[in-house]
Amino acid sequence: MLLEELRTAVVQVGKELAASGLVLGTWGNVSAREGDLVAITPSGLPYSALAPEDIVVVDLEGETVEGKWRPSTELPLHLAVYRKRPDVGGIVHTHSVGSMTLAACHHPLPPFTEEQAQLIGGRVPVAAYAPPGTEELAQAAVAALGEGKAVLLANHGLVGVGKTVEEALLTCQVVEKSAQIYLWACLLGGPVLLSEEEVRSLRENFLRNYGQKGAGG
Repeated sequence: MLLEELRTAVVQVGKELAASGLVLGTWGNVSAREGDLVAITPSGLPYSALAPEDIVVVDLEGETVEGKWRPSTELPLHLAVYRKRPDVGGIVHTHSVGSMTLAACHHPLPPFTEEQAQLIGGRVPVAAYAPPGTEELAQAAVAALGEGKAVLLANHGLVGVGKTVEEALLTCQVVEKSAQIYLWACLLGGPVLLSEEEVRSLRENFLRNYGQKGAGG
C-alpha cells in the first residue's frame, strides 16, 4: 500500500480529533504530505471507522493516485497550502467550539498565552469568507495564513499546519485552548496581551531550547 505509514498517521489523528471533540460527525479533515503526494481523509466517512486503506492518496494537482473513495471536499484548500508552503507536511481542519466562535465573529485570536506564542508564534488571523470546498476558500486561507501556523476560516472553523500531521494537530489543540481561554477572559474585561517582543522571545526560546536536539548530552 502506497504511503502506508503516512496514511496510518492520518487515521490516528482523525480518530483523536473525533475523540477529543474538535470535530463532530464527519466534519473537518486531515492530510499529510510526502514529496509530491498527499494522503487525505475521504469525504463523508466517520473517523471512528477509518482504516489506512480508506485514506486517499492524491498528487499536488488533485488527481487520485491510490484509494477507493472520493477525497475530502476541502482538498483544494489542502493542496493550495502544500503548493505554497513546502515546509508544511501536515494539515488539520477542525470545527471546534472556541475557534468557531471567533471565526463566526471574524475575530482574530491575539497572542496572550505562552503556549500560543511558543508554538504558533503570535496572532491567529481570520481568512475572508468563501463557501466551503471552493478554490476561493483555498486562496483566502492561503493568503491569510501566510508563513504562519494557523488560520481561522470566517464562519467556518480552524486550519492548523505543521511539519508533520501530528504537529498540525497540536497546533489546532493549542489554538482551541487559547480561544476558549480568550472567550472566558473577555468576561473579565479581556486578557492582557503579550507584546511583539515578548512573543518573539518566547518563540525563539522555544525553537532554540525545547525538546531533545540530539543524542548524548
